[in-house]
Amino acid sequence: MQDYIYLVIIQTGTRPARFFKLITRKPYNHVSLAANINLTEMYSFCRTYRRLPFPATFNKEIVGQGTLGLFGSIPCEIYSIPVTNHQKLIFNEIINHFSVNRKLYSYNVLGLLAVLLHIEWNRKKNFLCSQFVAYTMEKMGLPLEKPFCLYTPDDFRRFPGAKLVYHGELNSFYYERQDKQLLRNP
Repeated sequence: MQDYIYLVIIQTGTRPARFFKLITRKPYNHVSLAANINLTEMYSFCRTYRRLPFPATFNKEIVGQGTLGLFGSIPCEIYSIPVTNHQKLIFNEIINHFSVNRKLYSYNVLGLLAVLLHIEWNRKKNFLCSQFVAYTMEKMGLPLEKPFCLYTPDDFRRFPGAKLVYHGELNSFYYERQDKQLLRNP
């Protein structure tokens, strides 16, 4: 049976997200990795507290909570990427590593400028959301087209092998999936 990981590319309404959208002129400025299509296991580098941009580090994101709970409408695209059982095992190991060691990592604020200027700068304990996703994919053995530290959320919209499975509003997708899951497993 084929397994998958999922890219969840979104645009929230936070001030930093609106600012990045203005600068990048891209429709989405955040990316997360999800272990399943129901988005119950979704991870990224992002703010830790709902209303404060810092501190920011590795976090499990939950639709309707935290920053994702601030907005009733969150534009998104969700892509599936086929992976082997071994690659999914590596994915789970990486997520576990970051979960256990999350206090060792922080958001790569300085890396924002480096990415915008297309400067390759690897910071071992600091990641942007897109750098974390690209790093994880590289460790899983999925081929990258450039160094992981240069990836932006928009780059994942054209990731080789990724298939668009949803384009629309994140909350609607998530809650519809939850309702279907409840109907199947009462």
